[in-house]
Amino acid sequence: MISSYPLHHKTPRTPRRCSALTQEILTWHLVIEMFTLPQKDFSAPTTCLGPTCLQDLGSSHGDDLEGECSRKLDQKLPELPGVGDSAMLSPNTSYLSSRGRMIKWFWDSAEEGYRTYHMDEYDENKNPSGIINLGVSENKLCFDLLSWRLSQSDMQRVEPSLLQYADWRGHLFLREEVAKFLSFYCKSPAPLRPENVVVLNGGASLFSALATVLCEAGEAFLIPTPYYGAITQHVCLYGNVRLACVYLDSEVTGLDTRPFQLTVEKLEMALREAHSEGVKVKGLILINPQNPLGDIYSPEELQEYLVFAKRHKLHVIVDEVYMLSVFEESAGYRSVLSLERLPDPQRTHVMWATSKDFGMSGLRFGTLYTENQDVATAVASLCRYHGLSGLVQYQMAQLLRDRDWINQVYLPENHARLKAAHTYVSEELRALGIPFLSRGAGFFIWVDLRKGCRGSGRCLQANPKWLKTPLPLRARSQVTNAGELVIASWPEDPAATVDLGRSGAAEDRLWMCHSPGRCLTWLCTQRTVSCLLL
Repeated sequence: MISSYPLHHKTPRTPRRCSALTQEILTWHLVIEMFTLPQKDFSAPTTCLGPTCLQDLGSSHGDDLEGECSRKLDQKLPELPGVGDSAMLSPNTSYLSSRGRMIKWFWDSAEEGYRTYHMDEYDENKNPSGIINLGVSENKLCFDLLSWRLSQSDMQRVEPSLLQYADWRGHLFLREEVAKFLSFYCKSPAPLRPENVVVLNGGASLFSALATVLCEAGEAFLIPTPYYGAITQHVCLYGNVRLACVYLDSEVTGLDTRPFQLTVEKLEMALREAHSEGVKVKGLILINPQNPLGDIYSPEELQEYLVFAKRHKLHVIVDEVYMLSVFEESAGYRSVLSLERLPDPQRTHVMWATSKDFGMSGLRFGTLYTENQDVATAVASLCRYHGLSGLVQYQMAQLLRDRDWINQVYLPENHARLKAAHTYVSEELRALGIPFLSRGAGFFIWVDLRKGCRGSGRCLQANPKWLKTPLPLRARSQVTNAGELVIASWPEDPAATVDLGRSGAAEDRLWMCHSPGRCLTWLCTQRTVSCLLL
């Protein structure tokens, strides 16, 4: 089968050189990933509203949003300037329950940018000054490989069992293939068992289901920052579960330390802070390789985190959705399932999906591996709302069992293209004198733009060496922790200004720049700034 595959673009095409970094980012489908950096001085650990943590809208709105998901659902929703239409967000609608209004609020706040984007989409010829969507985390580098494989005759099958109700955990033939696939690629010391596998329609459903079955309403998961901000919404919408942040620092304090290093000491500190504020923590979320930093936890570090969790009887959700997107062999990635012995296997739950590693975010396939049968059964019960069609399950089983194509065609080429894109962007950043955190996994490059931020008072601009035309804008969403700030919306008015609210010094804040046909949002934290998706 492999010999007949038309392997196009074996070597990634060299992007055309343009005058601005943003044009190169467009060429390589770079996207700014918006995520949540929660506010440390809140009276309770962070609970975020929406994918970009709508907690603090400046001094006049921050208190309104504090701990919103943990409040009673019949409380008045906050007034949110620049977040959708105010009538749409009105809590007085007679059609929805208070819970429905909150869920709709999430949707409206997240969709505002997309509505604006679809009304004015960028086209190189027809609309060169239009908006480019930089808000979706997807790997689009290998569509040619995937489209060829998914269109082969062995993928096309229809039989009665695929059109009928099946085990809510997933068809047995698929769970068997998932167990074999994870055993091989996670390098488990013993074969993984299909009875420990549950299949759902994507990673978001996995987070939502696990939060709902593991936590009571108002309880929390620890999560290291920065993190993938949509997790806030995943755990909140159904389960009303919160996130208590483990704050990391980019500063290197010794020979054995690295930027944003997670330690047991920091985990203990975050747990104590949550307890002191009356919040019960039920678990820890780890993303490995990490999103957005690209960090990889060593086996020794994983063991330490798991021992910490066992000591405090915490569940650990390990999201390994980027495990096959490690394009530098020297990175030394090891799955948590490769450990000889898990300290607390009944509280360790591993997630994986095809959205990132296989560039199939639209197919909606995710899987949970847990030895805890109570957890597996409870999650499986929710699969009646989050299951996959029998036809998709058949296709996924066919794909996962095709080890020859995966190992000899897809993974080598995907890694080569990811590495080429990473190398190209790295070279551009070096040429511009922009410091960045270089890792060999995932789709992201974490960039330090502090020295490029200038201005004072309530307005920030960009270093003109990097982007020609700075565009101030209104900050719809900001989060203050030693000067951290997040923006979620597209600029409504070129004349609008950044509302810095209670944030810190200018060089530690967010700014947004615009050039014709290019729209970039950079996240500025106290020491490092921004996240790019290849």
